Amino acid sequence: MASATSGTTLNALLLPCSTVGRLGRTLATTSGRKSFSLLSLSPELVYRCGRRWKNVTAARKLIVRAARTESKGVSLGSRAPNFELEEPLTGNMWTLEDFESYPALLVMFICNHCPFVKHLKKDIAKLTDFYTKKGLGVVAISSNSEITHPQDGPIFMAEDARLFNYSFPYLYDRTQDVARDYGAVCTPEFYVFKKDGRRPFELVYHGQFDDSRPSNNVPVTGRDLSLAIDRVLSGQPIPPNQKPRCSKHMYMLLRT
Repeated sequence: MASATSGTTLNALLLPCSTVGRLGRTLATTSGRKSFSLLSLSPELVYRCGRRWKNVTAARKLIVRAARTESKGVSLGSRAPNFELEEPLTGNMWTLEDFESYPALLVMFICNHCPFVKHLKKDIAKLTDFYTKKGLGVVAISSNSEITHPQDGPIFMAEDARLFNYSFPYLYDRTQDVARDYGAVCTPEFYVFKKDGRRPFELVYHGQFDDSRPSNNVPVTGRDLSLAIDRVLSGQPIPPNQKPRCSKHMYMLLRT
């Protein structure tokens, strides 16, 4: 495990030079905390910070801009885009054709670190386990960059799948091509497709899980998604007036 000093230094390199300078002065003058004396930042470190900041500025701007983005995606009635992705937990490759025998398919774009996904993980596991037993096909995809967010990489995806005992394959979209094909720009995203006989999967629902958010104290029920799945499995039409998948507070997939 890295020391507190090295960890703080690393984080400092991701900050603007002005912030690093203030940080160094603050830590150096904090009373009663002599252990922070090693964090007094040198001019060399500030210089390195400046060079590092130039490299990450664009990425940080993208993240801020993404936080204000709503997903648009494929339109209702569209065919499900094909994919061929690896499941980190097993090493198996999965394609859209692997779900051809199902009358309906739920495609979710999730990741490990997003607070909105964390808020729903246990309930996503419960809901999908319930509906897979009723004949629903389910697949989850993570398209987040492991460069910007290592905790969203394949190793940690496999750990998450074990921890929450996912009943569906959790696939890694390393190139983010699949996310682009689906028009997924934030997490979580939920797409429900129906299938009539040999016809391709057709998008019938692209909406929210429910009204619950991490900070609004509304209980997690999965109501919106459950109603959509119930309707498609029973052959009933799904109303087109579906609540947005993501608000301006959700996290966009982090492009590299």
